[in-house]
Amino acid sequence: MALTGRWRLKVRSDFSSAHQLRHYKGKCEALHGHNFSVEAEVIGTTLDPVIGYLMDFKELKNCLQQVLETLDHKFLNELSAFQKINPTSEVLARYVFDALSTLLLEYPVTLHSVMVAEKGSSMATYELYDDGIPGGAEVAGA
Repeated sequence: MALTGRWRLKVRSDFSSAHQLRHYKGKCEALHGHNFSVEAEVIGTTLDPVIGYLMDFKELKNCLQQVLETLDHKFLNELSAFQKINPTSEVLARYVFDALSTLLLEYPVTLHSVMVAEKGSSMATYELYDDGIPGGAEVAGA
């Protein structure tokens, strides 16, 4: 049996913003901020025949940065995407995933996962299932 493989590229960036978790019944219900870290990972099977890369890291990071600029130095609860649902790390990971997926349509890659971390020890990841079909994770109340 022949082995088949694929490449994975990962970039990291960050943004700072404030949020509050409605109905949390704890400290996080109050307005507070984070310096969020974000990782985005794409997968693909075909390298550019001239350059030999899956995608330019610079272009991938630029696409991620375009999405994060919509969140940076904002009060997240005031953004339309988070009017009815709390901007938790899980919800932010899905938001970045969906927005970044659209920007990557012109590239020969598939967005595999987005990880959002509030701090080094607390992170949430939204990812595709192994078959390449989005998991269809539901957000109650969205």
